[in-house]
Amino acid sequence: MNKSLQAFDPTTPGRDLTAYMTSVNSIAVLTPEQELELAKQYYYNDDVDAARQLVLAHLRFVVHMAKTYSGYGLSQADLIQEGNVGLMKAVKRFNPEVGVRLVSFAVHWIKAEMHEYILRNWRIVKIATTKAQRKLFFNLRSSKKRLGWLNAAETEAVAADLGVDAKVVQQMEGRMASYDTAFDAEPDSDDETAYRSPAYYLEDQNSDTASMVEETEWDEMTSSSLHLAMSDLDDRSKDILNSRWLTDDKATLHELADKYGISAERIRQLEKNAMNKIKAKMEA
Repeated sequence: MNKSLQAFDPTTPGRDLTAYMTSVNSIAVLTPEQELELAKQYYYNDDVDAARQLVLAHLRFVVHMAKTYSGYGLSQADLIQEGNVGLMKAVKRFNPEVGVRLVSFAVHWIKAEMHEYILRNWRIVKIATTKAQRKLFFNLRSSKKRLGWLNAAETEAVAADLGVDAKVVQQMEGRMASYDTAFDAEPDSDDETAYRSPAYYLEDQNSDTASMVEETEWDEMTSSSLHLAMSDLDDRSKDILNSRWLTDDKATLHELADKYGISAERIRQLEKNAMNKIKAKMEA
C-alpha cells in the first residue's frame, strides 16, 4: 500500500526553541492502545490525520535525542528538524502488527537523519577549529594544489613558511586527505548494504528507549514538583531544608539552632513539619 505523509506538516522548531519545546511537551503522550489504534488507521486506511497524531505525540522524543548530540556544536533546532524527518519516515513504514512500540522502531530512523546531518556538517566545522588552524588549512590547501602530496622537504618548507612545526603540517594534511564514511546505512538501502554499515555492529546497551525517555521526564517532573512545593513554605523552613538536604556543605541541627536562637530539637521539628508539607503537596 502506497502511503504518503506529504499531506501534512508537523510542528517544526522556529526561532524560539524554548517555546517549541514547551509546546511539544504539552502534547499528551499516547497510551499503547491509542498508539496501536492510530497506527492501524494509517497502515490500513491511509488516514493521514492518524499519522499526524502519531508524529505530534512523539516530537518530544526527537527533542530528547537531539540533546544527546549537543556536543557537536551544531544547531539544536536543525538537529530536531532532521530528527522530525526521520520520525515521519518511521511512521510511514511502521507496521502495527509487528508488536513493538513506535518509539522503539523510530529510534533508528531518527538517528539516521541526525547522523547524516552531523556527518554532513561536523567535519566542516571541526577540521580547523582555531584561528591558527584555519590559516594553516587554507595556506596548505593552496600549497597542495601545486605540490600534491608533500614529501619531507616540502613539509619542512611549508612549516617554515607558515611558522609552525612540521608535525602540525602533517596532521593538517592528514585531516584534509581523510573523507567521511556514513555511520548508518542509507534508509532505502538493501539488507546486504545495511549489514556493512558500522552502526549495524554496535551493541545497544539501552534498547528500551521508551523507558529512558519516561525516566528522564519523571526526574524533571519530580524536580519541578519539589521546587513548587517548597515555594509554599516560610523562609525559615526553606532555609532549614536547603541547609540540611539541598547543599553540598550540609548544616547540622546545632548549627541551625545557633543561627535562629532556638533549640536543636525545635529545628528537627521544623524540618519534619516542612518535609511532611512537601510530601503532601507532591502527592496531591
